[in-house]
Amino acid sequence: MAEKVLMKGNEAIAEAAIRAGCRHYFGYPITPQTEVAAYMAKRMPKIGGTFLQAESEISAINMVYGVAGTGKRVMTSSSSPGVSLKQEGISYIAGADLPALIVNVQRGGPGLGGIQPSQSDYFQATKGGGHGDYHLIVLTPASVQEMADMTALAFDLADKYRMPAMLLADGTMGQMMEPVELPAENCNTVEKPWAVTGTKMQREHNIINSLYLVPEQLEKTNFDRYEKYKIIEENEVRYESYMMEDAEYCIVAFGIAARVSKNAITALREQGVKVGLIRPITVWPFPVKPIREAAEKVKAFVSVELSMGQMIEDIRLAQECKKPVILCNRAGGMIPSPEQIIETVKNLQGGNE
Repeated sequence: MAEKVLMKGNEAIAEAAIRAGCRHYFGYPITPQTEVAAYMAKRMPKIGGTFLQAESEISAINMVYGVAGTGKRVMTSSSSPGVSLKQEGISYIAGADLPALIVNVQRGGPGLGGIQPSQSDYFQATKGGGHGDYHLIVLTPASVQEMADMTALAFDLADKYRMPAMLLADGTMGQMMEPVELPAENCNTVEKPWAVTGTKMQREHNIINSLYLVPEQLEKTNFDRYEKYKIIEENEVRYESYMMEDAEYCIVAFGIAARVSKNAITALREQGVKVGLIRPITVWPFPVKPIREAAEKVKAFVSVELSMGQMIEDIRLAQECKKPVILCNRAGGMIPSPEQIIETVKNLQGGNE
């Protein structure tokens, strides 16, 4: 059994990225993700990699765009306002069909908001964020171990489907320290015949671009890209089902909200309330099928969020509003307590009796 080490979530992301073959990191400090950049600043020069603190988030994401075009594994990290500044560059990367990893360790907003944890970038991550029709593969860790594991997975999925991926964590996950078993060195990269690497006069020139001046060509490109998205929705949905076998109420939560929800479920079960959890691990693609199947047997859903209610819309859409969905939330950097979740479920139970 591999030895575990005690690490912050942000540090686990950085080390896992290095072990996944990332040798290019471009970023800019912002709380609560600065440890990712600080770790990369120490490690990259020692392993022949590139660390560069850009003059802005906009510069950083465009540097990512450039390296992604060469087929190398590359990443950036930031927190909510910083990711907002990166959105144009993310759209360009998606429009050029390039693999890259964007890490968002979320803080409260809108605007500068605060430096405490949040999940209020859900819409930004899952509905595009920048201009145009596109998606990111979005993974949501709920432990430091998953911060490491999903970093490696995000690189693999980005390469596999030739598109950007995002690790969407909340500030709690980034700052939390837990034992973690770090992944082995694994640069499991796919062939990239499209990359801009120099032709050596042995092939045609590759051009990395997102500009299509012929409308029919841009339309076809978008339709083709969405065919790829359908394949991802069929094959890459990830979720955890917890105590759903006999559940009459279903909590849906991710990240730190899911961990708190499990404590609430334990207490509710002891009180005879049959409640379970569906934890989306990918929020895009969203676990539509398990939510739809749960709607056939549960009385209602509870969406537990560190926001004013964003994922709740996907829960309603997934089960076509067949069952009510109640929001249990805190915002501004506050985290729902088990007691708040228990009260929400029991009030719901009382209304259904």
